[in-house]
Amino acid sequence: MRLLKDPAWQLERIGLEAGPLSQWLSSGLAEAGLPVVCIETRHTKAFLKAQVNKSDRNDARGIAQMMRVNLFRPVHVKTLTSQKRRALLTARKLLQEKAISIENDIRGLLRNFGLKVGVVGLIKFEERTLELVEGIPELAEIMVSLLAARHKLREQAGKLHRKLLSIARNDEVCRRLTTIPGVGPIVSLAFIATIDIPARFKSSRAVGPALGLTPVLNQSGESTRIGRISHCGDHA
Repeated sequence: MRLLKDPAWQLERIGLEAGPLSQWLSSGLAEAGLPVVCIETRHTKAFLKAQVNKSDRNDARGIAQMMRVNLFRPVHVKTLTSQKRRALLTARKLLQEKAISIENDIRGLLRNFGLKVGVVGLIKFEERTLELVEGIPELAEIMVSLLAARHKLREQAGKLHRKLLSIARNDEVCRRLTTIPGVGPIVSLAFIATIDIPARFKSSRAVGPALGLTPVLNQSGESTRIGRISHCGDHA
């Protein structure tokens, strides 16, 4: 960092390709007072394809050339608050998916022995599973271990869920969004974390394409092809 802040370099722009670490790196560089710009990945890839040999050194030179001639497309770097909310939403979803995966595995293992759990709710699932393996000690021991893991995942997912509900209740924009039919606290919080700063969009019509919620259009001469929506936004 001291090297980059050396006034001898006279840096006008620092190009940083968007990626998994770009939010952390760009925030650190910006806090250090450096003129960092996070640039769009697909645009950068198209520019760098003109190079014959691809290497880290050549990519760095290519990005430097993009910044020098102003042929880059900047992307928004989310605020720290939005990043933390995204992490919370993702962690909650991850725990839920792992718990459901264990439940499906339990159903599959029991089916091998001719035992069917059937349609039961979350509360009755454990009771029904133990009822089926009653009298089969070896299988019961396996199910108890799996059920314990499932219970722990559900418990931790519940803690994160309650934390999300608390955040949504204390956020004015979340409360306003939940007045829309079909929009609950989780959806509203995910939307706010995705949009982050509404002022970065020129108009409300620009939000849909940014999240991949409008069909892809491909026109060439007399042909016009309307593709699918890409869902290129956040998925949590």
